[in-house]
Amino acid sequence: MNLLAIDTSTDSCSVAASRGDAVYERSEPALHRQAERILGMVEELLAEARLELSQIEGIAYGKGPGSFTGLRVAAGVTQGLALARGLGVVGVGSLVSLAQAAGAQKVIACLDAHMGEVYHAAYVKTGGGWEEASAPGVYAPDAVPLPHGGDWLGCGDGFAAHGERLASRLGGRVSQVRSAASPSARAVLELAMPRFAAGEAKDAGTAVPVYLRDKVALKTGERA
Repeated sequence: MNLLAIDTSTDSCSVAASRGDAVYERSEPALHRQAERILGMVEELLAEARLELSQIEGIAYGKGPGSFTGLRVAAGVTQGLALARGLGVVGVGSLVSLAQAAGAQKVIACLDAHMGEVYHAAYVKTGGGWEEASAPGVYAPDAVPLPHGGDWLGCGDGFAAHGERLASRLGGRVSQVRSAASPSARAVLELAMPRFAAGEAKDAGTAVPVYLRDKVALKTGERA
């Protein structure tokens, strides 16, 4: 299938597309400029892949958790493009996308949720998919769920922001950390492909963010 994938769940802007068996991708730091860059990047990517929007058969997007603004950008652009063309959509969780991008068998995915917390999940590779060892949630770094066994790979900027507290909590269970790893549109695309093939795409109106919490900042009293 010819598919498009969008991920703006972090400070990066990431897009990917498949044309048959070939996969094309672009990613760049965008900070707070995802809304400015995303459509231009889609256009550039499709030109590289020699595809027109009219040839796209479905759109996948990183649904969260992550940057509140970034998640709204990805969901909004996905809705707009899909509604205009009657396409189905597939939402892919940012934490499982992070695990997919890591390329390991056992992954603890941790994104910085700010406010002294992390978005956390743990996954084990099983065949062509991922099994949740710990479901996505938001936690203080020293309260994340403890996975069974060892030799886990820790991924994501949660380890950069709260490395010492996570290391103290997880102990020897984590054998390696890649704090620079992040969710990507390519990983979103890879995870969405079998779902599109299985007919699991949904109406464009279902493209909404998954925040995991409803606050992006502490109030003055809470900071005190």
